[in-house]
Amino acid sequence: MPLTRDFRETVKARAEKDEAFRIALLGEALDALLEGDVALGKRLLRGYVNATIGFERLAEDLGKSPKSLMRMLGPAGNPTASSLFSIIDRLQQTSGVRFAVARVA
Repeated sequence: MPLTRDFRETVKARAEKDEAFRIALLGEALDALLEGDVALGKRLLRGYVNATIGFERLAEDLGKSPKSLMRMLGPAGNPTASSLFSIIDRLQQTSGVRFAVARVA
């Protein structure tokens, strides 16, 4: 089910005002990917990008086209591990936050 424009704008407005929300949104995306829910992880990453730096800036930073990045994070997208980790690394850099993986027994 696609997100409505109003919902996306609400998320963007909240992300602009609330650093903890932005960090949690990116963290949830990474958690989903690590748990094997790639579809949810991509959807959350796409929402995070739309709510923060935007695809134009991300594409410029990564030397890729915005449409290519949008497709990668779209429902039918199948990004390579290299592309996905490049996106995640850049988002961490722009957010000023670094996530770490910890083993849970």
